[in-house]
Amino acid sequence: ALCTLAGKSVGIGDGVKVELTVLYLFTFSLLACVFCRKNDDCPNKYGEKKTKEKWNLTVHYYCLLMSSGIWQRGKEEEGVYGFLIEDIRKEVNRASKLKCCVCKKNGASIGCVAPRCKRSYHFPCGLQRECIFQFTGNFASFCWNHRPVQIITSNNYRESLPCTICLEFIEPIPSYNILRSPCCKNAWFHRDCLQVQAINAGVFFFRCTICSNSDIFQKEMLRMGIHIPEKDASWELEENAYQELLQHHERCDVRRCRCKEGRDYNAPDSKWEIKRCQCCGSSGTHLACSSLRSWEQNWECLECRGIIYNSGEFQKAKKHVLPNSNNVGITDCLLEESSPKLPRQSPGSQSKDLLRQGSKFRRNVSTLLIELGFQIKKKTKRLYINKANIWTSALDAFRNRNFNPSYAIEVAYVIENDNFGSEHPGSKQEFLSLLMQHLENSSLFEGSLSKNLSLNSQALKENLYYEAGKMLAISLVHGGPSPGFFSKTLFNCLVYGPENTQPILDDVSDFDVAQIIIRINTATTIADLKSVINECYNYLELIGCLRLITTLSDKYMLIKDILVYHVIQRVQAPFESFKQGLKTLGVLEKIQAYPEAFCSILCHKPESLSAKILSDLFAVHTLPDVKALGFWNSYLQAVEDGKSTTTMEDILIFATGCSSIPPAGFKPTPSIECLHVDFPVGNKCNNCLAIPVTNTYKEFQENMDFTIRNTLKLEKEESSHYIGH
Repeated sequence: ALCTLAGKSVGIGDGVKVELTVLYLFTFSLLACVFCRKNDDCPNKYGEKKTKEKWNLTVHYYCLLMSSGIWQRGKEEEGVYGFLIEDIRKEVNRASKLKCCVCKKNGASIGCVAPRCKRSYHFPCGLQRECIFQFTGNFASFCWNHRPVQIITSNNYRESLPCTICLEFIEPIPSYNILRSPCCKNAWFHRDCLQVQAINAGVFFFRCTICSNSDIFQKEMLRMGIHIPEKDASWELEENAYQELLQHHERCDVRRCRCKEGRDYNAPDSKWEIKRCQCCGSSGTHLACSSLRSWEQNWECLECRGIIYNSGEFQKAKKHVLPNSNNVGITDCLLEESSPKLPRQSPGSQSKDLLRQGSKFRRNVSTLLIELGFQIKKKTKRLYINKANIWTSALDAFRNRNFNPSYAIEVAYVIENDNFGSEHPGSKQEFLSLLMQHLENSSLFEGSLSKNLSLNSQALKENLYYEAGKMLAISLVHGGPSPGFFSKTLFNCLVYGPENTQPILDDVSDFDVAQIIIRINTATTIADLKSVINECYNYLELIGCLRLITTLSDKYMLIKDILVYHVIQRVQAPFESFKQGLKTLGVLEKIQAYPEAFCSILCHKPESLSAKILSDLFAVHTLPDVKALGFWNSYLQAVEDGKSTTTMEDILIFATGCSSIPPAGFKPTPSIECLHVDFPVGNKCNNCLAIPVTNTYKEFQENMDFTIRNTLKLEKEESSHYIGH
C-alpha cells in the first residue's frame, strides 16, 4: 500500500507531495533483494543495491552476479548491469524451487561448482558459512567443504604477526578469515581488511602492501574470493598522481650495512637479498646486515618496531588451535576440472577494456620478449653445433666458460668425425627449434601432451635440469620457439610457488600411482577405503602419506597428499634446479610478473598456420614477378585446402628452419625472391625463400612440392643416420 501511494501524484498540496517523496525514498530503501530476501544495503558485503522502479525489482549486485543460472546478455545500460529483466525473473523463478542448505528457505540461486556437490545457498548465507565466491573467469562459487585453500609447506612462524593493513596481531595460519600474500612470504592479512582495500583501490591500484606486486597478488586474491572492482581508486582522480608510491623499496637502510657492493645491491636467494619492513615496506635490510637466517624471519624498521612494541595499543592475539581438517575438504575437483559456468562480464568491464589493453594486464608476450632482448649485446659468440647430436653439442656450447647468454648467437654446423673440419653457416632459429624439440621428448619431462618435470637422478647429478631451464630462457630471448608443453601445474609452481599449487590426476604419468588414486577416489564405504589403503600400505608408508581414516571424506585429503607428493615434493630438487636455469636473462621474473601472457606460449602450442598468415609473413624485397607471386598465393591456398603433398609447416621449415612463428618474431623478417630457377631455394640463415619463375601453375606446384618434400625428408634421414651411428 505504501509503495502504491508513494508512486501516485496526490493533489492535496505541495507539502504533502514532499512528504510522499520522502516516504517513497524511505520505502524503496527498505525493499528486499529478489534473490536473498534481505533489505540490507551494504556494498562492501553484498555489492551495490539496485532498485528498478519500472519493474518493481530490487537486487544486490553480488547476489545477481553469482547466481548460477544467469549471464550477462545485454549491454551495460540495459536491464540491471547488463542482465536483462526477463533473465532475472527466470532466474528468480528457478531459484524459488531450490532450498538454501543454510537457512532452509527457498530462493537459493547459487550452487557449488565442485562436481557432484548439490549444495545451494543465498549469497549472504554463503558468506555466513564461509563459502568462497570468485569474481573472475566463470564467477565460480564454492561451498565450505570445497572452497580453495592456501597451502604452505611448513609453518615457521612461532609467534603472532600483524595484519599488514590494520596492524592487529593475527595467528599466521591460512584460513577463511586469514590470507597470506603469494609474493611476500611474511605478509598476512584479514580477509575483511583486504576486501575493503580492494574496493577502495580498484583493479589498477590493488597490490601487495609490502612489495607492490599486482599481477601475482591480484590473481591469488581473486582465487580466494576477494572482489576487485574494475574502477579507479577512490583516492586517485588525477592520472599518474603519486606514481612514486608504486615503486617497491630496494635499499639497505640499517645503520651499518656490511655489503661490500653497497646499500643498493640486491642478490635474490642469498644473504645479500634485500628484505623490506613487513609493516611499512618503505625501509629495507640485507638479510646478513640484520642477522636474518632466512627470508621467513620477521623484520621491522626502527620506526615501526617502536610503534608496535612500545605502545600499549597493540596486544598479541591469543593462540588458536589449528582448524579441523574436516572443515577444509578436498573433493573430485582434484581429479577433474569443475564444470564452468556461462561466461559473463562484470559491470564496467566494457568501459575499461580499452584502458586495460594498454596496461600490464594485457601485455603482449612478443613485446615482453623484445624488452628482454634489449640485454643482448652486439658482441657475437659462435656456437659449433652438430645437427645429428643437438643436445650434446648444445650442452658443450652453453657450458663453455666463454659463453655469455647476453652475447648474440651465431651458429656454425659441423659434422662429427669430419677429417676436413668443414663447417657451414647455420640458422640460429633452426638450432633453437631443434633444441626445443629434443627437450620436449627428453627424459627430463614426463607426460604425454602437458608435461611435468620427471625425477632422473643421473640428470640431477649432471645438473641437466638447470641447463634445460637455461636453454628455454635463451630460446625465448634470442628469438627461438617457445616450448608449449608445460602443464598448468608446472607453470603455476613457477609463478605462484609449489606451496600454492594443487596438482590434478592428469599430472600423474605413472600408471600404477594413477590407479591407486582412482581406487581411493571410487571407494564408496569406509571398509572399501581401508581395504585399498591396506593393499597400498607399503607405498603410502614409503611416501609418508599414511593417515588415520575416520570418515569416507578423509579419502580426499589422502588423494591430495599423494598428488602433492608425486607431482611436487618428489621432484623438488629438479624443480629448484630448473627454476634457477629459467632465471637466465631475467626470464623467470618476467614470467612471474606477466603470467597470463606467458601461459599462452609455455602451456599451449602455437596457432596453426594458414595461407593468410604465411602470405603476410613473407615480404617481397626484390622486384617481383607478378605471375610468380600469383602462383605463390595460389600455392598457399592449395596447401591450406589439402591439395598439396606439403603442409604450411613444411614451407616454413624449408625457408626458416622453424615449424612455427617464434613468440618474438623472426629476425630478419622472412622474405621472398622470384628467380629464374627450376626449383625453390630456402636460405634458413636469412629466412629467405626463392621461388621459381615458371610458365604454368601446374609446373610451379610440382616443383615446389618435389623440392620441399624431398629436402625435408633428406634432412630427416641424415639426422637419423648420424644418430644411429
